[in-house]
Amino acid sequence: MTPPDTLRPSHPGTSIIEEDGVVAVVRLNDLGPAVRLTEALVAGGVRAVEFTFTNPAAAGAISAAKDALGSRALIGAGSVLDAETARIAILAGAAFVVTPTLSLPVITMCQRYGVATIIGALTPTEILTAWEGGATYVKVFPASLGGPRYFRDVLAPLPQVKLVPTGGVDLENSGDFIRAGAVAVALGSNLVSPRAVASGDWDTITTSARAITDAVAHARKPLEL
Repeated sequence: MTPPDTLRPSHPGTSIIEEDGVVAVVRLNDLGPAVRLTEALVAGGVRAVEFTFTNPAAAGAISAAKDALGSRALIGAGSVLDAETARIAILAGAAFVVTPTLSLPVITMCQRYGVATIIGALTPTEILTAWEGGATYVKVFPASLGGPRYFRDVLAPLPQVKLVPTGGVDLENSGDFIRAGAVAVALGSNLVSPRAVASGDWDTITTSARAITDAVAHARKPLEL
């Protein structure tokens, strides 16, 4: 039995990620509706929202969403490739920082500011390296390559690691990842539809958010004998 990771620091607010079990990944060309989009996601029960730095306006969206929603949402930064970008995100108000690949310098920068991390990895070696480096969570990307079975295989020898799948996660398989041991799932366009955002169809966003959170909650219920 692996001993509990008692030395890993806790980060205020990040319990939302595990409580809801869902992170919304916002990768859009136009982040103008960032606040309205976040409100629609929160209305559906998804309170952890990540704005990716594939859009140079991400820092402004993070700041605007945090100011508008306060403690009702946990706003983070995604697609962070280096420590310098991590610092920009943190100064904009990001409560967590997400990388697509293993980056120990990003972990170090976030630890300096007391900000949580979701660090990208794929192989067991990368996953353990990220965890031992201080990652709050390890993002398995792309999760579609191995699917839920891969999570079971990895967690068998590494049960202490908190894994979050992204890349190919949708309403149909989100529950399977949770049952396989993921602490949360992260969804991009399968939750944040670019078409719905462009048309201002916030009801669709809220409905999708509610469906995902319901699927996660159902998957967490113990099996009835």
